[in-house]
Amino acid sequence: MPPRSAGPEREKRSAAADRHADAIRIALMEAAPARLTSKRLMAATELSRSQLVRGIAALKELCAERGWPPLLWTRGKGYHFCLDEEAPEAWEVEWADIKSRQIRRVLCGVMAPHAHHYPKGRWVQYVVAQINAIQHALDMIAHPQM
Repeated sequence: MPPRSAGPEREKRSAAADRHADAIRIALMEAAPARLTSKRLMAATELSRSQLVRGIAALKELCAERGWPPLLWTRGKGYHFCLDEEAPEAWEVEWADIKSRQIRRVLCGVMAPHAHHYPKGRWVQYVVAQINAIQHALDMIAHPQM
């Protein structure tokens, strides 16, 4: 397998992902200000679940590249372009909290037993230190008042 280059150009979007992103953008614009759930978005765009996932990822990248409002998903509202300044911040805090909990589970369920069995292993010490740093950064985002 060829080595991957670093940086944003590392992974290019496929033409199919761009087409799916465009179909999703059009469906969301037509539904605005209403929001769409995944099922309704799949029906509106005639995309499969995997196509929808790749299209949403591509659309989020396009939003960032072109300065469009961010595409968010919330439990109550589904997918929508967000023009409210506080909503992305709330979404980011929730995302950081979820990721922090997932990392804590990896640390407790995988890395701690690995470190216990191989306490002098250079690899496990490095990985645990890096993952701890990431978890602490996410905790600071998710719980800024702490």
